[in-house]
Formats: sequence, C-alpha cells, structure tokens
Amino acid sequence: MRAPVTTRTVVAVGKESAGKSRLISSLTGRSARSSNFRGTTVACEEYRCGEYTFVDTPGISRESDGAAVCEALERLGPGDPVLLVVPATHLDEDLRDLLPLVEGRRGAVVITHRDRVSAAPEALERLRRESGLRFIPVDARHLGPREREEVLAALGEPARFPGSVRQRVGWRIEPRATVLERPRLGPLLALLLLLAPAVLSVWIANTFAGLVEPAAETLTAPPAAAAGNLPEPLREVLAGDYGLLTMGPLLFVWAVPTVLAFALFLGAYKASGLLDRTTSAVHPLLRPFGLGGRDLARVVMGFGCNVPAMINARSCSGCSRGTCVSAIAFGSACSYQLGATLGVLAAAGLPHLALPYLLYLGLTTLVYTRLTSPPEARSPLDLLPTGRRIFLQPPAPAAVWSEARNTLNMFFRQAVPVFLAITAAASVLNWLGAVPAAARLLSPAMSLFNLPAEAALPVVLASIRKDGILLLAEGSLLESLTPLQVLTGVYLAGVLLPCLVTALTIAREHSRTFALKLLARQALFAAAFAAILGWAGRPFL
Repeated sequence: MRAPVTTRTVVAVGKESAGKSRLISSLTGRSARSSNFRGTTVACEEYRCGEYTFVDTPGISRESDGAAVCEALERLGPGDPVLLVVPATHLDEDLRDLLPLVEGRRGAVVITHRDRVSAAPEALERLRRESGLRFIPVDARHLGPREREEVLAALGEPARFPGSVRQRVGWRIEPRATVLERPRLGPLLALLLLLAPAVLSVWIANTFAGLVEPAAETLTAPPAAAAGNLPEPLREVLAGDYGLLTMGPLLFVWAVPTVLAFALFLGAYKASGLLDRTTSAVHPLLRPFGLGGRDLARVVMGFGCNVPAMINARSCSGCSRGTCVSAIAFGSACSYQLGATLGVLAAAGLPHLALPYLLYLGLTTLVYTRLTSPPEARSPLDLLPTGRRIFLQPPAPAAVWSEARNTLNMFFRQAVPVFLAITAAASVLNWLGAVPAAARLLSPAMSLFNLPAEAALPVVLASIRKDGILLLAEGSLLESLTPLQVLTGVYLAGVLLPCLVTALTIAREHSRTFALKLLARQALFAAAFAAILGWAGRPFL
C-alpha cells in the first residue's frame, strides 16, 4: 500500500505587485484556487504542485493587510516555510518593512524584477552572510528551470528570518513618470481608463448578441415548443415567461461575451501594470468615500459579473472590504442589468439617457458609501505606498489569459449554476402567483417614486434577476411612461436590491447576517435616491 504523500505549505508574503502571483504560477505551472487559509478570515490563492501547496497571501499595502498576513502566518505548521517576495527595485525598503512580520520563521527570499537592476552578486552575498538567508534573484515572468530548482531547494532547507538587516544594497529604481501622476489630469485620465473596459465590453457584447441572438432563438424555439406540452410546473420552469429555455439562452448570448471581454481587458491591465498605476492615481479621490483605488477596480469588474467582483473583494484591505462589497452590490450594473437597461432605453427611443443613468448611478453610489463606510476607511492616513512604483510593460499573453481564466472559472463554476437555479425558482414562484402577488403588494408604493403601479412587477422581478428590468419595455407600460419615469424606473429596478445571485454570494463570502443588513440598508438608500430622482428630476427631463 502506497504511503500518503506529505505536503508542505509555503506561504508567500510580499507587498502589492511584488510579483508573488506570477512567481508562484511560474513555479507550479498551475492556476489558483481561492480559499480562506486554515479557518482564518484571510482570503488567499492556493497553488498545489507535488509536495508543496503555495499560498499567495494578499499583497501588503496598509497596516490592516499586515495584520491579515500575520493571522495567516500564525496558522503555519512547524515545518512550513515562508517565501518572502521583494522586488529588486525596492529591495532595501521592502526588507525593512517585511522582515519584522516573518521574524523567527524559516524560509527564503526571492528577488523579483532582477532584469531592471544591474547584477551585483557581491551585495546579495553580504546580505546572505549577515542574515543566513538565501536570496534568489529571478524574473518572475520568465522563470527558467535553474531558477525554479534554486527556489525549491531553498525552501527545502529554509533559514531563520532575522527581524532586520544592517546591510543595504542601495537599489532603488522608480518608474518613469507618466500623465497619470499629474495632480489634476492624472486622476481624470485614470477614471476614464478604468471605465473604458466596461464600455468596450458592453459594446462588444451588444454587437455579438445582435448577430447571435436570432440564431439562438431559432435553436431554442423547437425545444421550447415541445416543453409547452409538459405538465406544470415543469412547463413553466422550462418554457414559461422566465423559464430556462425562454430566458436561459440570454445568459450565453449577452452575459458570457461581456464577462469574457471584460476579463481579457482587466487581465491586460493587470499584466501591464496599468491597473496598479490607475488605481493609485484615483485613490486620493475615492478615500473620502470609504473606497480605495483598488476597490474601484473591483467595482468596475462587477459590470461584467458581480460574482467574480465579490470574490476578488476578498483581497481588499480589512478596513474597506465591506464598503467595497456594498459598492459592488449597489453600483456595479452587471452585464444583465446594464444590457436590460440599455434595451429599455432603446425601446423607449431614449438611448441618450444612458449617460445620465450612469452618472446618477455613480454619484449615488459614492454618497451611499460615504454615509455607510467606517471612519477608518476614510482616514487621510490610508495611503497606497506601492502604486506609483509599478513599472509599465507590454502584457504577456500568458499572463493576460491566466487572469481572465480565473475570472471565467469563477463565473461558470459559481455564478452560472446559481443563475440557473434562480431561473427555475423564479418560474415556480411565478407559477404559484408569488411574483404577481409581491408586485401587487408593492404597487401602492410606486407613487412615492412618481411611477405608475404597473412598474412594480419589473422592480420585483429585477430583485430576483436583473433582466426583469426588460418588463419596463412592455408596450402598454412603456407608452405610459415619461422620459423621467423611464429613467427612474430602470434606476429603481436596478438598485433597490441586488439580484439573488449576488445576494447569495455575499452571504457565502461573509455571513447571512451581514447580507441581510446590507440588503436592508441598500433598499432604504435606493428608495430614497429613486424618490429624489423621480420628483426632483422634473426640471431636467
């Protein structure tokens, strides 16, 4: 009988954008699996390869990040080494900041970005003699077999980390300044660059859907007609107004192209360093609202799909994670919500209202996070010291696809099954009369928003699945709405509650209590903002 293989856990520690993820991916040749590390609240990426399980901890950029990494280090076993990852361009600075975190533990130091500094083996030799540690310079993007063997050998014989070193290498290379570092123009350009993937992804998806949707409807028509002869509630689940064959194909016609395009754009941003530079540029603008620059990147990611954005929020700083999740649930108009909203505006002959809709959505999201974020998330001491030291470089196709593949995996493994289950549940609720009953119950409240009672059904269904917004485009209802009511209707239906897929993801990522509090708070603020729009917007529309 073969003895079980003993695995060793290696925890990688480093600052934001030190190259940890790329290094571990090159070492293992594997893709990551997200999980909380050994019962902690620390969300990490795990890469399993042979006798090692590499754990990529969140990049450190704030004090709360350091506390989270310490929590993970406390769960290490006595034989589990630490891989300290520091960039050659800021070697002395990072050793000064990180060695106290790993003092007394065993491991090795990998120096990334070696291609950006002149070789100075004698300086590293002085560090080795003083500390007893192995210092291994590598280019994480092009890790060779020799470098890989050297890293694994160092982990096989780990040395004890000191709390500090006196020797200084003297390497400090700053990237060339760009327009993003200019005080006024930089943040504006950064915002445009961060929003561009959402706009381009939706345009690509809409173009693709316009070509493919007729063929999809032709393919699903025969099975939908056959399902019409089945007994209830199976007929309703498969071929009803909200059935799997009726609405399900839209998931692949509209949402999948959006998610794919968005994942590729963000993968290119991250692999090139542009994501770090843009988020660093907008960070000072967002800090008063309880969000960080990197939080905005996750909110923007939600325009593709809220589920990968929620999961990526695991690596937010502890002080801003809750606020980031709230912003995604409130202000990230996912591919379904945005597509349905644009569809209603187009049907009403008001496509020009898309810009006011997005502006009002963005403004109210900032007000919402400002009023609900904890004080520490808005602290002026909340800085991003690592963002401006990131070098811009051409994105490697392998790195772009690696980033995009992780997002797609999360979408297909987690979002799609829940979406299909909710489609079936919504069909059953409609068959039982629960959806129309909820709409009748909510109908009197529509007058608070200057909307007719008939608008309640789209609002109710959109709280289950966001394409319910399309019910606002039904002929008799749409004809009765003024332009302001159309804008108010799509806004209220979009933000009153996150869809059930998002709500369930929040409960799984945090807790049911956190999710229920978030839903109640969001409904209250969304109702207030929609009422303001419905009544105070009259002079403008």
